[in-house]
Amino acid sequence: MSGGPLTILHLAANRWWTGSADPTIQLVKGLMARGHRVLLGVTPGDRFETKAREADVMLVDGLHLRARLAPFELVADVRRLRRVVDEDGVDLLHAHHSHDHWLAAAVARLSPQRPPIVRTFHNARAVKHGAAARALYRRTTAAFAVSRQIEARCRLAGVGGDRVYWTPGVADLPRFAAGDDGTAVREEFKLGDAPVIVSVARLAPNRGHELLLAGFRELLGTLPAARLLLVGKGETRARLEQLVVELGLSQQVIFTGYRDRDLPSVLAAADCFALMAAGSDDSCRAALEAMAAGRPVVARRVGALPETVAHGETGLLVADDTPAGVASALGAILGDRTRARAMGVAGRRRAQTEFTPERSVTTVEAAYRDLLDARA
Repeated sequence: MSGGPLTILHLAANRWWTGSADPTIQLVKGLMARGHRVLLGVTPGDRFETKAREADVMLVDGLHLRARLAPFELVADVRRLRRVVDEDGVDLLHAHHSHDHWLAAAVARLSPQRPPIVRTFHNARAVKHGAAARALYRRTTAAFAVSRQIEARCRLAGVGGDRVYWTPGVADLPRFAAGDDGTAVREEFKLGDAPVIVSVARLAPNRGHELLLAGFRELLGTLPAARLLLVGKGETRARLEQLVVELGLSQQVIFTGYRDRDLPSVLAAADCFALMAAGSDDSCRAALEAMAAGRPVVARRVGALPETVAHGETGLLVADDTPAGVASALGAILGDRTRARAMGVAGRRRAQTEFTPERSVTTVEAAYRDLLDARA
């Protein structure tokens, strides 16, 4: 098996372009570039499917692949995937979410080929410890974890045996290091030469927007010209807009809405990037993209952020979860533009060396080879 091209089936029961979606596409594209035949199953009908087609990824058609399936849909997916495995000679199944994992186990059990199953855990909550999970994990040949915290949880849960690999998040370096100066975005929001903080996160509970707004309000006491751009959409927007009014920040805080195509320009307009929660993907892709764009990062010590942000070198980790702690970190960067630029340069360098798609692809490909050789 060593050395030859593989046929790999990735499953990602995800409709949305969330934190786990882009790394999945990056991995699939990287494996394809190395000569492997990679098939991808996604939930049809939304942005993930659109993005996958734009990336020229080979999609498995005819799937439902939704976490909440009617029984007949689940049976149909198992039958469809078994045909793919048997007819295409799939060497292994790579699941990215819990629904995919169970589906892969059913398909592998029914297929005469009995392909091995591997799983990427994109957040710590996905690692379970119940009896059903333990049974599933015993049938899982390897696990990939996007943070050291998840890696430790995988080992504790027994998933993948001794084959647990750290595959940190990745940044699309060419996209975010293109050299945009952010002028268009500054003009759009009439920012002038104000110190600008950008935060990219879904407007949802537990994303830390309240803490960021409270810290930003304190920052204005020493840096009144500062502006904060909240980038994203979500169910808490109305409540956050009301909070901004209550805090007296209507002139200083801007809700930009969801930005995708011009996100590099939005980041280029920033003097500092702030992230107060890990979000749906513990690799904290938004922080990696800010680093790739050469922006210093202020972050809380959650998820993979302490592994991502080199404190004092590429940004600052908030000392404590208080508005004063957030304001202090933001002020330390915005108050010293020379230091901020140096941190941005260091962050881009770190993204280029530590968080490249090539590094993760190399790790995953080597793991594939190892487990398939062990079965031969």
